[in-house]
Amino acid sequence: MHTGAILDKRLPTVRRSDDFSQLISRLEQYLPPDDIAGIVEAYEFGARAHHGQHRRSGEPYITHPVAVAEILAGLYLDAGSIKAALLHDTIEDTPATREEIRERFGDDVALLVDGVSKLDQLRFDSAAEAQAESFRKMLLAMVQDLRVILVKLADRTHNMRTIEALPLHKQRRISRETLEIYAPIANRLGIYSLKVELEALGFKTFYPYRHRVLERALRRARGNQRQLLRKIESRFVTELAAAGIGARVTGREKHLYSIYKKMQRKHAHLSEIVDVFGIRIVVGDVDSCYRVLGLAHQLYKPMPGRFKDYIAIPRVNGYQSLHTTLFGPNGLPLEVQIRTDEMDKVAERGVAAHWQYKAVDKHTYSTEERAREWLTGLMEMQHAANSEEFLETVKVDLFPDKVYVFTPKGDIMRLPRGATCVDFAYAVHTDVGNRCVAAKIDRRLVPLKTALGNGETVEVITARGARPNPNWVNFVTTAKARNAIRAYLKNLRRDEAQELGRRLLSQALRPYSLSLRRLSKARTSPLLEELGVDDMATLYEQLGLGERLAPVVAGMLAQGSSGDGKDEKEAAARRKPLEIAGTEGLVVNYARCCYPIPGDEIVGFMSSGRGVVIHRDTCGNLAEYRKQPSKWIPVNWKSNVKGEFMSEIHVRTMDRVGLLAEVAGRISAAHSNIDHVRVDTEGDASALLFRLKVRDRKQLAQVLRSIRTIPGVVRVTRSTG
Repeated sequence: MHTGAILDKRLPTVRRSDDFSQLISRLEQYLPPDDIAGIVEAYEFGARAHHGQHRRSGEPYITHPVAVAEILAGLYLDAGSIKAALLHDTIEDTPATREEIRERFGDDVALLVDGVSKLDQLRFDSAAEAQAESFRKMLLAMVQDLRVILVKLADRTHNMRTIEALPLHKQRRISRETLEIYAPIANRLGIYSLKVELEALGFKTFYPYRHRVLERALRRARGNQRQLLRKIESRFVTELAAAGIGARVTGREKHLYSIYKKMQRKHAHLSEIVDVFGIRIVVGDVDSCYRVLGLAHQLYKPMPGRFKDYIAIPRVNGYQSLHTTLFGPNGLPLEVQIRTDEMDKVAERGVAAHWQYKAVDKHTYSTEERAREWLTGLMEMQHAANSEEFLETVKVDLFPDKVYVFTPKGDIMRLPRGATCVDFAYAVHTDVGNRCVAAKIDRRLVPLKTALGNGETVEVITARGARPNPNWVNFVTTAKARNAIRAYLKNLRRDEAQELGRRLLSQALRPYSLSLRRLSKARTSPLLEELGVDDMATLYEQLGLGERLAPVVAGMLAQGSSGDGKDEKEAAARRKPLEIAGTEGLVVNYARCCYPIPGDEIVGFMSSGRGVVIHRDTCGNLAEYRKQPSKWIPVNWKSNVKGEFMSEIHVRTMDRVGLLAEVAGRISAAHSNIDHVRVDTEGDASALLFRLKVRDRKQLAQVLRSIRTIPGVVRVTRSTG
């Protein structure tokens, strides 16, 4: 006898609640009788499983799953979703198992219930980690079945409706998570009705004072405007009827959180937010939408630059409508939305409309298809370093404030506001992003970090052998671009670390009259086993990143075992210095305390995770580092060092007009680029600090000599660290 049979015998017969009867009445409007019977069975199973359990508010626990199912019924979801809503807490909070639910209600419902349950069962060291990992799990479950997130959104909506029963600190945590994660997901999936309610409830709970103040101010600002709105509504109805256009006209008021975010984004006062009131006109077909737009512009003057055609170019979540802002009576700004009946259903229910309503209008792009595209893109990013990094990158995609650009072939690309040419390149394909070297906007060459504007045509120029620039991470805005660059740099860093580690070990073996080429497998295998390393490539990487020390490893290889390392100091004394060419990449770093440049006497410090850090031998920090003598390695500059290196100079001057510009001019004349400048003024004297790029000590000396000849310069010195 399985658990369900025991459960059925142990608990009394379930009586239907009034709430469940209302739910059934609503479901009977769109589901067949066989589906209703299955839903009743799920309710009875859930009620038995939750028997004796109560919510914090004191109500029987089963009222919560019924309320969640009621929310999904409002979205016209299928029977499987309704059953999953009624059972969504059984695995977590009752003796019921997934296997039992699968036996009774099928694989489909079991998968949904398990997907929602997993999100609530996770336990982590920190709240941030828990939220991030839970979010990752949710996205993985969404990829299998989008209905998982719909049940979760409905669950969160009812929890927010009853949040007053929780302690204040939990209210704040849950409402913040709702505003940051769940409301944006509802928006991203196009489910406007849930998005608005989640935002309203989250705003009221997380910002209670701001909510009260704004609500009061809006109430005062309304005045007679509602009555005016009804008159405008009536005029539209009359004019549309006269034009022979069948339409449904409704007045609307922007919800509070939306107004608050717009005030924040634009740093504007409530009186400056123009689209607080609006009219929605729903018609039969797309042609009528454009006819109504013309009629609206005849009735009231349109505001310049405030027209948006989301029918021709839908929003990223599939939303379609015409938007225009008009100068209404008494100068009242009035936003008008014009859409078809199908677009209206998709706008309200988004991806949830898929299960009840199949698009037939060729102008309507499937919202479910867009959601799938988004999720597929997210799954490409899920191999980020950790869950928290993944959550942060996904948040970028949850707030996609639309820029629409064209490819040279005329295809439309949707990117977040502030997206650059590099973001565009990665949106086309990861390989295109990795190999891009230049870009054209409207056939004109522009820097890669140029922000894109609506309607621009963007062309990416690639080159074989090109690779991402680490500096791109500082200006890209899309999560896909950022993660692709980071992934490439991690692999690049690994290759560079292996090469440096090989050089370090080769150098450390010379005093023992050994070389890497002559090391037999019989000598290296015991060492790798003792160190717990899979292969020599991994060992080279650890050496290059400073996680292991080459002299110690060389000593172990020389002795054929770990030994006691008695000869290591003697061997280290005979080591040939490592030569620095300036092209080693990410695993050779130049200390920011003393800014070494070619020509300086230098020393190297093996820093765990960073590789070799190069210091000048006069650096003030050496005394601290010398407490770890085993981590120092001798280094020299190669004769043909390439590239430019950062240096820092201090200029003491008498304060006079134009002196800073004159000093900067002398630095530029010496063919040196200024990276940073700081000015401190005391009385009639100034202290200038310049961080600049030079090739070597010779060029730096030219810069210093040139500055010293400027009238008013008292002293010029180089930073010593």
